[in-house]
Amino acid sequence: MGYRNLQECVADLEKVGQLRRIDVPVDPNLELAHIQRRAFRSKSPALLFTRVKGCSFPMLANLFGTKERLHYIFRDSLAGVEAVLAAKADPAAALKHPLRSLRALPALPHMLPRRTSKAPVLENRCALSDLPRLVGWPMDGGPFITLPLVYSEDPARPGPDASNLGMYRVQLAGNDYAADEVGLHYQIHRGIGVHHAEALKRGQSLPVNIFVGGPPAFTVAAVMPLPEGLSELRFAGLLGGCRAAMHYSRRLPLPVLAEADFCISGHILPHLKPEGPFGDHVGYYSLKHDFPVLQVEAVHHRTGAIWPYTAVGRPPQEDTVFGDFIHELTGALVPQVFQGVREVHAVDAAGVHPLLLALGSERYTPYEAQRRPRELLTAALHMLGTTQTALAKYVLVAAHEDAPGLQARDVVAFFRHLLERTDFERDLHFITRSTTDTLDYTGFALNEGSKLIWASAGEKRRELALEVHDLPSLPEGFGDARCAGPGILVLRGPRHELGRNETDPRMEELAACLAHWPQRDAFPLVAVVDDAAYEADGSFQTLPPSAPRTSTISSGWLSAAPIPLPTSTAPGPWSARGTGPAKGRCCWMPASSPSMLPRWRKTPPFNAVWMPWPRRAARCTALSNKDRL
Repeated sequence: MGYRNLQECVADLEKVGQLRRIDVPVDPNLELAHIQRRAFRSKSPALLFTRVKGCSFPMLANLFGTKERLHYIFRDSLAGVEAVLAAKADPAAALKHPLRSLRALPALPHMLPRRTSKAPVLENRCALSDLPRLVGWPMDGGPFITLPLVYSEDPARPGPDASNLGMYRVQLAGNDYAADEVGLHYQIHRGIGVHHAEALKRGQSLPVNIFVGGPPAFTVAAVMPLPEGLSELRFAGLLGGCRAAMHYSRRLPLPVLAEADFCISGHILPHLKPEGPFGDHVGYYSLKHDFPVLQVEAVHHRTGAIWPYTAVGRPPQEDTVFGDFIHELTGALVPQVFQGVREVHAVDAAGVHPLLLALGSERYTPYEAQRRPRELLTAALHMLGTTQTALAKYVLVAAHEDAPGLQARDVVAFFRHLLERTDFERDLHFITRSTTDTLDYTGFALNEGSKLIWASAGEKRRELALEVHDLPSLPEGFGDARCAGPGILVLRGPRHELGRNETDPRMEELAACLAHWPQRDAFPLVAVVDDAAYEADGSFQTLPPSAPRTSTISSGWLSAAPIPLPTSTAPGPWSARGTGPAKGRCCWMPASSPSMLPRWRKTPPFNAVWMPWPRRAARCTALSNKDRL
């Protein structure tokens, strides 16, 4: 049986050592967010802060900070969830093998929300100003709710079946908000937008409840890309292992999650107000823009309420764990949702939504002598036209028939495969003036910009290089050439100072310079950035206790300053930041190992990238499934 509320979850995690109470005073202005990010990086237990300055409510951080903790929280229901989703992904297989689907049966009743006459969340009332004022970054426009559960219903079809439970950031104060107003930042292509549009069509204000806390399953459900016909309330009951308890009160226009910790009730006003800035999960501030305003009419909370929060920023962060967990649960549904697509991976390092890697089928023209993307383009357009994948800016799709063992989650191997086969005069397809993610600032305006479909099918066309040789003298402003992976060259370039629609002649000059470079085809992807060292920097390398305390990384044309290693004599692993042409966790091996090579292989194994090291140092192999571009 799952947790009925957040208090049960906190007590259980504390009992097994997965939660620590912090009884020293902490500041919700910047300090708590910084602690959250550090706690996530160190894979610490969840943290319950009992003495928050200026607030009488305890605040809970890092609840979903590790995949292991997520699995523990939902340990009793995961088997049922997987069985139900598997049956939905392949109904025919479920009918042919009914015994395999029996484990789904006990979970099905949990998907039915139930009415309850008791609602702990309505036990107490407070002012909006009494709520925790969490500020995550110095330039944020004010305090924000970072784990809100925003509930709305379709005015045309009232009731939970057509409801939406989404996670849209909420600004509690700042800018031009009155004391009883909060900013509601919902992005394009969200369910609440459909409800709001219907309300405006009817000339009505849209009632909204914002919940904070409650059973952990509701937080996960709010960020799930669920298939049509499966509401967040139903999925929350399935994942939580108990039916969603809904309370209907004559005092409020919408039902409430009875076991939530907080409930902010109100109506969306007909006018907009500036919301933001906000340091977001894409790694930069989303700026101040006009968004809907919620006029707050009541704030309720349960006795002993806990305020859960997270802190976002440059990935990876706590929401990275959400993404991995969601992929684990919904991977089997991909072929059902997108015909011809076998696997989709949203790259967390890119901010999740902007970059999708996909594997699909290429079956449209089996009679052609030369394979080329055709069905892949149809699949890519479908992904850009429905569900949350419509927020993607780059869709990179490859034919799985060309490499049956390839996985979209193996980012380095996927890029290598794509770069080896792409015909750049044929396989790049640009879509201009399209709708884009609200958080995308590379377009012409908010919610508007360009997208790219990059498809690849066919035989290998080129050998990718892993070292740079004979690079010509680059135009003024360009330099610091670095290899970021097989066939990927990173250059530092001058600041772009022209308008959005103006072609920079300096880029044309660079292209002309590289056109006759002997290695040009071996480096088909050239990225121009403001900091080449930062973009091409290697990840952490693990050393055994017998390894030298300091070492200099060298790879022909690349070199880095000596890396200080820990002086502790405790057993490894030890970690050191390095720079090199391959990025990832590197396993140091004895130089005598016959499996290690001192130089780059001309044709590296498909699942490995080989790194050269000084002869006095151990040689190293970086497994590509642990690499990140």
